[in-house]
Amino acid sequence: MASSAGALHWQTAQAALARRDLGVAASALRALLDVEPTHVSARVLLAGTVLANGRMREAVTQLQLAARDVGDDVAMRCRVAQALLRVGAHRELHALLRHPSVTQCRDGATLALLAHVHQSLGEHADALAMMQRAQACGFDGPDFGFFLAVQLQFNGRLDDAAQALEQALLLSPGYGRAALTRARLRRQSVSSNHVDQLRQQLQRSKPESEDRAGLAFALYKELEDLGDTDAAWDALQYGNAVMHARLRHDANAEAALYAQLGALAAQGVFAAQGTDTVQGPQPIFVLGLPRSGTTVLERMLGNHSQIVSAGELNDFGHQLRWGADQAGRSLLDAGLLQAFPTLDYAQIGARYLEQTQWRAGSARWYIDKLPANAVAIGAIARALPGALIVHLVREPMAVCFSNYRALFGDSYAYSYDLHTLARHYQAYHGLMAQWRAALPGRVIDVDYAQMVRDPSTVLQQLMARCGLDIEPGQIDITRNAAASATLSSVQVREGVHSRNVEEWRRYASQLEPLRQALSAAGLIDVGAH
Repeated sequence: MASSAGALHWQTAQAALARRDLGVAASALRALLDVEPTHVSARVLLAGTVLANGRMREAVTQLQLAARDVGDDVAMRCRVAQALLRVGAHRELHALLRHPSVTQCRDGATLALLAHVHQSLGEHADALAMMQRAQACGFDGPDFGFFLAVQLQFNGRLDDAAQALEQALLLSPGYGRAALTRARLRRQSVSSNHVDQLRQQLQRSKPESEDRAGLAFALYKELEDLGDTDAAWDALQYGNAVMHARLRHDANAEAALYAQLGALAAQGVFAAQGTDTVQGPQPIFVLGLPRSGTTVLERMLGNHSQIVSAGELNDFGHQLRWGADQAGRSLLDAGLLQAFPTLDYAQIGARYLEQTQWRAGSARWYIDKLPANAVAIGAIARALPGALIVHLVREPMAVCFSNYRALFGDSYAYSYDLHTLARHYQAYHGLMAQWRAALPGRVIDVDYAQMVRDPSTVLQQLMARCGLDIEPGQIDITRNAAASATLSSVQVREGVHSRNVEEWRRYASQLEPLRQALSAAGLIDVGAH
């Protein structure tokens, strides 16, 4: 039963939030919790309020208490789950989702929301099961159908995914992401394709919309499958232009940030401090530019009985922000950079392990495959002395083109323009050189072309670093039944191959501005074609 004092504090907090007075709201919510310490809504609201003021640590503490007290109300449990996800309290979130109230839920909308939480946690089999439960409850719609299709794809059920995509597109014919996902599921043929349909929907789509971009990328993929290279390039260039206009990318700011990070590395900020005892399963960070081959390597490593693929985890970034007590959306920004020299890296490492080791089960190693972790290599090396850091290196033209042809949504704004793509590659290349110089022996470079042409040699070297022997059939990534939640989730079902190594050359003339920019930066030979 709510007290009268508690009700008054709640009203005060609500009124303060309505006028965006976060300080008064936080004070009222703390006063409420003094008299009603198990008021879960107040804790969630207080967490959001302090997070808006940049205070990561208190937000985490409040949400951990909310998770402790949440009870059987599945709607409130869903709200707490979404908040825990935002601050990276993944161990608590994992436990929260296994409460009987969740397993007994029959509300389709709530189940769909919880499925999104499972997906963000990297639990794709659970996400799919939640989606199917929501569907059985009668929940439907184009967005739901698309998300269901994505989960089916991630879990390797490609035929079922195709059916779900057709249903979503039947409900919303101009759904760009659904059209693109459908195009990627299989190689299109002259007798079976959607080119005419895509062109019609492209004309009808809203200018500068994400749907228009998705339709253009889908048209590119299908035209490329049909061998119409010129028309495919036109569609690809147009789709990228739409996204570039939507997002923009500050290449100068990024280059400056990377240069400052490299300078900190050169100053020894990330140098090892003593010999810490390593306990429990340890992470293998597989990282690199997007589309550099990280998923293929992850699948090979994950075929071993002592290595678990945990997916693309954002845990390390969350723990960095906890250490600095700074909230933020990106893994790295200027404020976090300023805090790097004074962070307690041993504490950050311990918290990372606390939040992630459960994913390993009984295995000795688990893979954290977030490409963006490349900017945090120094912090990872210092915080986690027992971790392996494996970096995929792919030929510049190949990896840049592979980025340009991928629709990443809002994740990698640099990828939608050839000039900013070249600038990003230059800054990234320079940062990796700084990491290698400052942290000798910590970064294990794997060449993509060598990996796909001679996977056994590459795998043998990596397994030796893990203190393990190769197991029979480990190279065969088609036998890896684990979910794959990347753009390569269809390709990895095909096995290791080298067909994509020189794929950019069919567009060599159109990519000449990119080649010239990379040449001018000294990143490829001037005469390389």
